[in-house]
Amino acid sequence: MAEATAGRQRTEVAGQGRTARIRQWLHRAAGSEGHERHTLALIGKATLAACLAWVIAYDVMQAQSPAFAPFSAVLIMQVTVYRSLLQALRYVGAVSVGVALQGLFGLLAGPGLVTFVLVALAALTIGRWRPLGSQGSQVATAAFFAFSTYVSASSDADRWNQLGQIILLVLIGCGVGVVVTMVVLPPMRYRSAESGIHVLAHSLCDLVSDIHPALRENELDGERTRHWRERASHLGPIVEQAQSAVRTAQESTYYNPRRLLQRHWHHTSFSGYQAVIDALERVSYQMGSMTRSLDQWHDGESGGRHGDFLRDYGDFLQSLAHILDLFSHIDEDRLTDQARDLCEAADRAQERRTRLVEDAEGSDLPLGDPSRPFGILMAEATRLMDEMQHTCDVLQQAVDRASATDGA
Repeated sequence: MAEATAGRQRTEVAGQGRTARIRQWLHRAAGSEGHERHTLALIGKATLAACLAWVIAYDVMQAQSPAFAPFSAVLIMQVTVYRSLLQALRYVGAVSVGVALQGLFGLLAGPGLVTFVLVALAALTIGRWRPLGSQGSQVATAAFFAFSTYVSASSDADRWNQLGQIILLVLIGCGVGVVVTMVVLPPMRYRSAESGIHVLAHSLCDLVSDIHPALRENELDGERTRHWRERASHLGPIVEQAQSAVRTAQESTYYNPRRLLQRHWHHTSFSGYQAVIDALERVSYQMGSMTRSLDQWHDGESGGRHGDFLRDYGDFLQSLAHILDLFSHIDEDRLTDQARDLCEAADRAQERRTRLVEDAEGSDLPLGDPSRPFGILMAEATRLMDEMQHTCDVLQQAVDRASATDGA
């Protein structure tokens, strides 16, 4: 695959300003499987679940506290069906315990301050129970809401009716959230190991593809480099998401209706994904260091040999963007061909890095001056290339082992 055909590579300098950045974000969300699209998908699913829960609670049930339903629906929505079910069970359990505490102490001590103290003490203690996990704090939250409802009710029958309605609304909200998670784009591959590589590689490719055209055209203004630096600093959560994807790849198949589809019957995982994501994580750290160095570039160092260095560096980054673009389309069914393409792309990137090193060492650039960015950028180029080469080798070795196993 030639670099010119890489669909994700940018050939022009990205626009500046808030409006241009918003358009770029929306373009990435619409044109890739990266973090931006996943963010929009999760927002859309949560919005749908909240709206459905509100209609049921407010229009159908005409509940006095309908907000419990949409709040519950949004709260339990997770990246996999299994986690959504788990969080729903924990949340329903926490709310039920909180409401039950209020009902018990309200019956024994009445709607007074003593009841509130007892409820708070019991709820905060039970909330630390490990099986409730992150939903433990909801015991106290539900108990406090239940107390507010309890003291405002006009009769004992009304009090018990309101407490029961809270639990019913939570059940409705959790049910709606789980159903939406299972039916609307159920994340069978959404957080799989393969998809984790897609998201992380897409994000890195987007950043590098914005940098290399600007370097080649000497468009290294302060606003642009600060934006690169900020984007590199925001890669951390995406890296954590990719690492989590490895651990939840198998989990994503639990209770997922998409398992019934024929193309998922013989789904297999790739043992090299962890090593790939680890390497891309290190690349994200090096991108942070590189963008900091570019952000510290002196305005007066844009001509002559400095300009040649920037153009050579931009050419090298373009070759890395091509590798990242290939990683962002990794497909276990096509790994044999993709591993070969990646190794060829790594060879071309090595050639560009070698030319960059030779030209820089043959010039009068102060590579050994720690106060100037040249030496740091050269070191980052070497580290980036080493990680890309290692990652490509990992894929190729895994493919070779799989082929040998199949042959045996």
